[in-house]
Amino acid sequence: MKSKNILIIGGTGKTGRRVAENLTQQGHNVRVVGRKTNPVFDWENTDTYDEALKGMDRAYIVYYPDLAVPGSREAISTLSKKALEAGLEKVILLSGKGETEAEACEEIIANSGLNFTLVRASWFNQNFSEGAFLEFVLNGTVALPMPEAKIPFVDVNDIADVVSKVLLDDSYNGQTLTVTGPQKRTFKEVVDIMAQAANKPIQFVPISIEEFKDGMRQAGLPESYIWLFGYLFQDVLGNPNNQEVYNDVEKVLGRPAKSFETFAKETAATGIWN
Repeated sequence: MKSKNILIIGGTGKTGRRVAENLTQQGHNVRVVGRKTNPVFDWENTDTYDEALKGMDRAYIVYYPDLAVPGSREAISTLSKKALEAGLEKVILLSGKGETEAEACEEIIANSGLNFTLVRASWFNQNFSEGAFLEFVLNGTVALPMPEAKIPFVDVNDIADVVSKVLLDDSYNGQTLTVTGPQKRTFKEVVDIMAQAANKPIQFVPISIEEFKDGMRQAGLPESYIWLFGYLFQDVLGNPNNQEVYNDVEKVLGRPAKSFETFAKETAATGIWN
């Protein structure tokens, strides 16, 4: 395949950064955009969309902070119209597994007239190594709600490899892929796995949603962020339908999805949890 001009919106995030690396290594021309790039891309300023899309063949779209937040539908709708006008061949939307609001954004992409693939992801392994819960792990106490939820945590490297493949492979056009890890784990189970891998005491403490929100308020986080985490815990993790394991990673990549145990061993070896 000749090299493509590929736009990555959210290219400094967990998946976007890795997709950019994959595609650059394959010889494609990658344009990563955000609020501090040139050209600038700001979800809240639709005037920035045209310049970002100019000259691009394909795009990977990650909406920050999450497709569930107010304003996402309007932004995705405007972006998809502008992408069609700009002549993009195809877009990939990163979506959340089991998020009703995210599915509304998926519908917008699916009905946009663009070629597309939708990638629905479960909760990331890397939330514990480069995300919201790293501080908990470092402090040795992971205090989270929904202790009974069984989550098929997925590795962001698997997500990035899937996205990189389907972005270039048109046989996946029109498909919805659900990317999960190979097993369901409770928070206590993953905390025990991390403690063993890091060879340090880390305990899981179950708390209520309200206690979790209060802790975020005390940390000075904005209400929009607190609302989002409350929604993700209560509505997404609390839905048993969202606790299924899918084999789409293996279907696309021809290899099994990475287990949480492997993620924990690899992460512990970097020393980030010490």
